[in-house]
Amino acid sequence: MILSATAVTVVLGGRTVLGATSVALAAGEQHAVTGRSGSGKTTLLLVLAGLLAPSTGTVERSLDRAEVMYVPQAPSLVPELTALQNATLGLRIRGVAPAEARDRARALLAEFGLADAGDALPAELSGGMQQRVALARALAVRPRLVLADEPTAALDQATGARTLDTLIGYARESGAALMVATHDPALAARFPARTVTAAQEVLR
Repeated sequence: MILSATAVTVVLGGRTVLGATSVALAAGEQHAVTGRSGSGKTTLLLVLAGLLAPSTGTVERSLDRAEVMYVPQAPSLVPELTALQNATLGLRIRGVAPAEARDRARALLAEFGLADAGDALPAELSGGMQQRVALARALAVRPRLVLADEPTAALDQATGARTLDTLIGYARESGAALMVATHDPALAARFPARTVTAAQEVLR
């Protein structure tokens, strides 16, 4: 296992926002986390990403924090940078050569259907396009674990399917683990049934 959470809960302001939840992730596994609004899907991803400490329970990781990429539902692009510059940001921080960073980012933008959007600023992009730029930025650094929160919520059906294809394709080709939080039954059905069932049970 590259990551496991055992009986984790999160209590904020005296309210339990994540009930006791246990999840184990192995390299190459693909999970869909489903549940009603407010059931703790986002909170679980934040805990697994190491961005929120659980109130109780334990989280064990066998990978570095830099190998985990969390992509929130609300895009977090730098407004002064173009889509291509935003997509290269993680690579530049890691010291990847500028030319290689641009090539890698361009290829991923194209995979997400944004080949012609590289020079656009975030304000010139729709919310769904911004989300895909954020996903390209995450995959560009070649993480071993991708945690994506409602990655297709702002997309039409065809674009959402293409986006999910790209995420699943990355996981299969790289051997990375993928966990997607979603309220969309059609999206969840793209993942192994046993994974979706387990996620529903622990968040119920």
